[in-house]
Amino acid sequence: MTTKPRIYLDHAATSWPKSVAVIQAMTDFMRDCGAAAGRGGYASAAAADRIVTTTRRRIAALVGAESTKSISLHSNGTTALNAAIHGVLKQGDHVVTCAAEHNSVLRPLHCLHQRGEIQLTIVPVDRAGKVDPQQLLDATQPSTRLVTLTHASNVTGAVQPIAEIAAAIRDRPTLFLCDAAQTFGTLPINVDGIDLLAAPGHKASGGPLGTGFLYVASQIEDQVAASIQGGTGSQSESLEMPTTMPSKLEPGNLNVPALAGWSVALKLIQDEGIETRQRQAIQLSGHLHDALSEITGLHVYGERDQLPIASVSINGLTPMDAAIVLDSEYGIETRAGLHCAGSIHSYLGSQDQGTLRISAGHETKGSDIEKATEALQSMTAMMQALE
Repeated sequence: MTTKPRIYLDHAATSWPKSVAVIQAMTDFMRDCGAAAGRGGYASAAAADRIVTTTRRRIAALVGAESTKSISLHSNGTTALNAAIHGVLKQGDHVVTCAAEHNSVLRPLHCLHQRGEIQLTIVPVDRAGKVDPQQLLDATQPSTRLVTLTHASNVTGAVQPIAEIAAAIRDRPTLFLCDAAQTFGTLPINVDGIDLLAAPGHKASGGPLGTGFLYVASQIEDQVAASIQGGTGSQSESLEMPTTMPSKLEPGNLNVPALAGWSVALKLIQDEGIETRQRQAIQLSGHLHDALSEITGLHVYGERDQLPIASVSINGLTPMDAAIVLDSEYGIETRAGLHCAGSIHSYLGSQDQGTLRISAGHETKGSDIEKATEALQSMTAMMQALE
């Protein structure tokens, strides 16, 4: 029996394969060290501390943070976003966001809104999934405490104008939170003008699952309250959480084995250069969208942008069925459904069943895209023949 080669095109969910160096670093830590960070003064505990410190330093360098103390480490992007949202919002606050957001943002905001704790405005997006910056700014009020915006849609790949938004609200009392889940590790990011920025480590930056970070600008550190309490390895005599970053947002043991791998992945990005990775992403995006646009019977949602992400549908075939055929018949792994971002689909016209999402990454070859588009061409031709 022959096994089809595996073509992985779900990088918007998580990157794969991970670098051999990343896997080796995790294995080495588990075998040779295994200590908890910040929980002891012996040599192996100090080695774990160094891994944590190095990871913070590399994240800070990639986003232009003023200090490693501004970087708190979390189990994923969702927990980082929740730390920001629940940490800064108070009774009576108003929040502005947009329909392209992931549920990691929309669900905690909806929860607070349903409890009557905040007022929430969700600004629409266009058919590419991009928000009009002026419409977002016009939605702010004197009581607006937070504007939160994804850097890029995980459904269409549309990159949002975060620099423009950051500049426009710089002199307002409103805080700006950016979800960089789809862009950290692929596009250059600078937190100048951004108060809070969160991202997971397992997507484009090439780390393992179980990693993430939140950047908190030093000037608003006192405005972010701890939403989870517990041991931090410091100030144990007090029942109060530490009041300084990053300890205030890091209760419990950090996932040091995963951080050991992520730190190596971040080093690989620094060595290669983020601009190089950006150019590669733009090239892959062009290749993907150009090939998809030539397939009759295939509808592409949105338009080409800097990220190699495309959502499509095939006439007469549900996205889920299309994903199953791609996997079972061609060995091509994609994602079908709403992609944990249900609100955007009413603006794309895909609210009933979602889309088939194809997303390339740093390890994707041009031949992978060609094989995927050839498979889609065959599938659309088959559906047309059945009409």
